[in-house]
Parts: sequence; C-alpha cells; structure tokens
Amino acid sequence: MLVREVRPEEKDSYNQAVAHPLQSWEWGEFRAKTGIDVVRLGEFNGSKIVNGFTITFHPVPKFPFTIGYLPKSVLPSEEVLAALKDLGKAKNAIFIKLEPNVYQIAETDNKEKLAEAKTYLKEHSCVFGKPMFTKYSFMANLRLSEQELLANMKQKTRYNVGLAQRKGVEISEDNSESAFEDYLKLTFEETTKRQRFYAHNEKYHRQMWSVLKPAGIAHLLKATHQGNTLVTWILFTFNQILYYPYGASSSADREVMASNLMMWEAIRYGKQAGCQIFDMWGSLGPDPDPKDPWMGFHKFKQGYGPTLMEFMGTFDYVIDQPKYQVYQIADKARWKLLKLKAALPL
Repeated sequence: MLVREVRPEEKDSYNQAVAHPLQSWEWGEFRAKTGIDVVRLGEFNGSKIVNGFTITFHPVPKFPFTIGYLPKSVLPSEEVLAALKDLGKAKNAIFIKLEPNVYQIAETDNKEKLAEAKTYLKEHSCVFGKPMFTKYSFMANLRLSEQELLANMKQKTRYNVGLAQRKGVEISEDNSESAFEDYLKLTFEETTKRQRFYAHNEKYHRQMWSVLKPAGIAHLLKATHQGNTLVTWILFTFNQILYYPYGASSSADREVMASNLMMWEAIRYGKQAGCQIFDMWGSLGPDPDPKDPWMGFHKFKQGYGPTLMEFMGTFDYVIDQPKYQVYQIADKARWKLLKLKAALPL
C-alpha cells in the first residue's frame, strides 16, 4: 500500500473511501476556514484510494509545537502510522490524538474486536488519551420498517410522539438562512445557557454551515407550533449514515413534546434519504450514573429503541516522548487550576 497526501482532484474518490463526515473532504475545508492546519492522507492500492485520513494540527499556546487530531477514521495500518509519524515530525507535533471509528455492541460479552484494536495501537507507541468524543453512541437500524421502529420505542416515547402530532407540531426541512438564524438564536440564547454546556462559538457554526450545507451533508430540520419555532436540529447525511450532531430548543411550549416528534421525523428523514444507520452522536455507557448531567439526553435517545454501541476509545500516538511527558504534567496542572477557579466564590 502507498500512503501519500491526497490531491484536490481526488476529492470525490477520497469521499467515497471514508465513512464519517468528520473525515469528509468538506469537513477538512471547513476546519481550514477556521485557521486550522489540515492534511489529508490517502492509502492507495494502485491508483485507488482505499482509506482516507484527515488530520488537523493545533498549535500549543506559547510554544512552537502542535497537537494532531485524527477522529473517526478506520484503524490506521502500520503504513499509515509510519506516515503519521513522519507527518507529525514535519508539523513539530508532540502527539497525534486518534479516535478510530471502530465499535461494537456495548452490551455483549464478545469484546475481541475492540481488545485486538487496542492492543494493536498500544504496540505501536500509542497510549490511552483524554477523549474528545464519547466512548458510546446510540445507533438505530434504518433498514427496519417504520412500523418496526415504532414498535421498538419505549411506550412513553411513542406516546409523546403521538401527543406532539395531536397538538399540531409540524416538522420540516428548512435550509434557508432565516431558519439557520433561528437555530443560532436557540443555540446561544437558550439551549447552552439553560443546560449549561459548552458549545462552539457562532463563527464556528456559520463556517460549518457555509461549507457542509452546499455539499449536501448538513441539513436543518425545524419543529414549529402555532407559528413559533420550538426546536431546530442540524443533521448530517454521509455515505448512507445519518448523524445528529447539533440541536437546540426553546423553553416555551415544552408540553407539546416537539423534540420527541423531531427525533421520529429525523428517523423518517434518514430512511427517505436512503440511510442505513442513524448514529445519534454520543451517549452515556451501559450503566450510567443517574446524577450525570447528560442522563436526561441519554434517556431521551434511549426511548427510540436504538442499540448502544461502544467505540474503542481515545489514544495518543506519541511522536516526541520527552515533550509528551512534560505536556501531560502541564495539562494536569492546567485542569487543576481551572477546577480551583471554578470552585472559588465570585
């Protein structure tokens, strides 16, 4: 296998070789727009791209070093790992964070697939790293009929979907700029403040939308009730898989259960788009803490009867061992300081 950088004219072939939107050519274009250094490697069998890898390099503040990030790719072969090491050295990277899109059913006794993949990476200078993505996600089988999908739902979820329909909630795809402005308004004026979670800034979302919408990857669904927009979701469709990466909702009219109908219509949307799987983009594990702040969101997704999938996790592919050890010490000290600041009274 030959591993080299992918040329712009190979864009379409590259997209056919990758499975996840975060590895798509367009995602790399979007990240480049944000000022991030983007490199695309291809693993070639002759002239054909077999696997693609989009790596981003992020500067370490106040130091002439970088950290690489390779999310949601296939498990890199030995040839790709060798190319990543050379690339990391050229980019003055301390390490490259790997989060392979390798997973299996979480609630199973057979863990051989993940165990072998983990052992393979550990044998090639990789160590467990701090995660960027959750280790688990719910996935729904969109090959099932609508009747089968409805039957798989929990009774309360199915009731809430019907309630929203009876209350007159309407779901539609609306990729207009006005609908996107509604999405931003709900994201930054309501959802992030109400639920107290971190979100990328407005510029990030605008740049993402400006690249992924024209490419046919990003789609906006909205739920309206009596003329008011209550819920907006951005969905990704890529190579027959549907994803739910971003969502925002209003605190108004919560009793009409607009989010419940939104999820059901997202499922139907994916089926109509020819998607085979719906990756709901993260969840808690098989035995979640009831006090976890994400428990409500976990139970919401769980109500639709998806399968809990476990990913192999996060690994740091160490390029410079001495610098990596120093970085780890500094990073731990930084997080302790941030926690201390958060605990201090205003």
